Amino acid sequence: MKLKLNPIKRMLEGQRVVLVDDSIVRGTTSRKIVRMVRETGAAEVHVRISCPPTISPCYYGVDTPRRDELIAARQPVEEIRGFLGADSLGYLSLESLRAAVEDKEGKFCTSCYTGSYPTELVQLEVEAHRES
Repeated sequence: MKLKLNPIKRMLEGQRVVLVDDSIVRGTTSRKIVRMVRETGAAEVHVRISCPPTISPCYYGVDTPRRDELIAARQPVEEIRGFLGADSLGYLSLESLRAAVEDKEGKFCTSCYTGSYPTELVQLEVEAHRES
């Protein structure tokens, strides 16, 4: 991460900084970035996420962890903010996301934000799967 991100002290020192990211999955990367920006001298660090909290795995092509690994499935926003070490944390609402992509009829999948899946999920037992 430090190879990709190089905060510039003269630009951040004493400043109020807003970090924008597409999502928070486990929170570990965001936490490191917030810490790095603070250590560079930012007076405040605010985090904004351009989607609703990810509370459920995606089984339709996006590689997301199990539900118990998703920070938003386990903790409320204020606890996530504390874990990140940010001064504030805000997510885009589901309604605002739908408006942004002009999904007036609810045709886009939102399973990872709602936990409601458009198809029936079949979960195999690991042991039973290995035996076959």
